[in-house]
Amino acid sequence: MLKKFALLLMVALLMVMGVGGSVVAQDVTELTIWWAQWAPADFLQQVGNDYEAATGIKVTVVQTPWGDFYNRVGTEWAAKGTSYDLIVGDSQWVGQGVTQGHYVDLTDFMVSNGIDKTVTPATLQYYGEYPPGSGKYYAYPTEGDANGWAYRKDLFEDETNKADFEAAYGYALDIPQTWEQLRDIAEFFTGRQEGLYGVAVYTQDDYDAITMGFENIFFSYGADWYDADYNVLGVVNSPEAVAALELYRELYQFAPPGTNDAFFQEMNDAFTNGQAAMIMNYFAFFPALDSDANPYRDATGYFVMPTGPGGERFAALGGQGISLNSYIDDARKQASLDFILWFAQEDTQRRWAELGGYTCNINVLESEEFLNQTPYNRAFAETMTFVKDFWNIPEFGQLLEPTQRYLSSYIVAGQGTAQEALDALAEEQDAILVETGVIQP
Repeated sequence: MLKKFALLLMVALLMVMGVGGSVVAQDVTELTIWWAQWAPADFLQQVGNDYEAATGIKVTVVQTPWGDFYNRVGTEWAAKGTSYDLIVGDSQWVGQGVTQGHYVDLTDFMVSNGIDKTVTPATLQYYGEYPPGSGKYYAYPTEGDANGWAYRKDLFEDETNKADFEAAYGYALDIPQTWEQLRDIAEFFTGRQEGLYGVAVYTQDDYDAITMGFENIFFSYGADWYDADYNVLGVVNSPEAVAALELYRELYQFAPPGTNDAFFQEMNDAFTNGQAAMIMNYFAFFPALDSDANPYRDATGYFVMPTGPGGERFAALGGQGISLNSYIDDARKQASLDFILWFAQEDTQRRWAELGGYTCNINVLESEEFLNQTPYNRAFAETMTFVKDFWNIPEFGQLLEPTQRYLSSYIVAGQGTAQEALDALAEEQDAILVETGVIQP
């Protein structure tokens, strides 16, 4: 009770004085936060309702479908719009948001209030920092996320399946430790029962879906999108990258029919429909599997990304940080900072995690309460120690479009070879980087 009283008192003082000691925020009675349409945005609305109860300031979380979110945001940025105060944007957007002047520099605010030290270094780096290594922050890490796996424990633990698998592959059926093992397991379960397939993977060519799915293997095979000088030729199309792409297409051959344009919802559907023994998905979408909507709920397990041939392990980073719209007036900026400071407090982050949000707060992540809260939280906490991301420079959207296109043409449509697809991608990305001045010809 005393802790709650102290928190409410702090919020009241923030409303009157503002984080910076000004009085400009006291006349603001409502705030708008813009995010994509998914469950975490619903959780944030509940946190916003708590803020309204504590302060009287109404918080509205406006949601836009993922497929339209970036395009809608780009239109609003171009217009220097003020229809929102705060935005929970993808990690890849940070460079564009900073260099084009859409995001407010939060460095002094975060450092002076110590909230930069409350979140894991990886989330601060990927969700908030630009340029990389600069120590300049433009977002508070809000929804930590990455890809993980769900699997059917009942299938893996079945004695007949275990015996037949070991006879066929020469090792015990268990959670895969390597990508090659995951491939073997996917092959084994495909057709094992009527309507059962081994694996479901991202294939959608909208925005970044198939790229995010592929990155899990791509990075773990020792490949990368660019070298230290941002060169892509010989990097995007390296032997390691080609091997990773060939494996991803092979996994797709063990996927249920109808998953040729699949993202997070289709992953969960394939699992709950009994079509897939394993699915990849962002951790943010696993709560649906820990509910009555999943007939295999009690038999559902979760594991982290396997390792590549060299022992490297990476997971494609998802999640977002919350940033301040640079085009709103000073009073709204101050009120928005007040909200971020309140949201960043450990008690609020515990509440955020209890609702289902993926906190980036170090203390909450390490707490037994969090680790035991769901059957997938331990895998999530481990995964956030080896995440890796796509480009976050302003040109990321231009680089992403051909990536989606060439990956889809090879993985889903089966056009050409992996080497041909990545050679063409490298050439097109190189042309973009030269034209935009990122690298010299």
